[in-house]
Amino acid sequence: MAEALLERRSEATIVARSAGSHPKPLHPNAVRVMAERGIDISTRPTKHHSRFARSRFDQVITLCDKVKEICPELPGRPTTAHWSMEDPSAAGADDDATYPAFVRAAEEIEERIDLLIARLLARPIDPTTSEEERT
Repeated sequence: MAEALLERRSEATIVARSAGSHPKPLHPNAVRVMAERGIDISTRPTKHHSRFARSRFDQVITLCDKVKEICPELPGRPTTAHWSMEDPSAAGADDDATYPAFVRAAEEIEERIDLLIARLLARPIDPTTSEEERT
């Protein structure tokens, strides 16, 4: 959700990547909540963080407390931040029970992303860094 929301809310001026330590298939409520925002994530694959072990990022944000502790060090020493968020899929026994938690998670991510976008777009880009290195 965070990757898609950041790309949408930045009007694709910021390239985002999302990964986890134990990626699971997309939760139906994540797909539903994003569809309600006009974003189709149904075909986006979940990814393990090792996929990006050699990638350079300007900013790395962790959302899960467990991932914060095991997030690998990435090349280029990106700025890091942690947005501690509860796993919305753990908020209930079934999809009906977890749906409100997914809505709250999306709303919280949107609020944080708006602040992040404002900060990132205010920071000058180093012209000696390639586009691939800035993602």
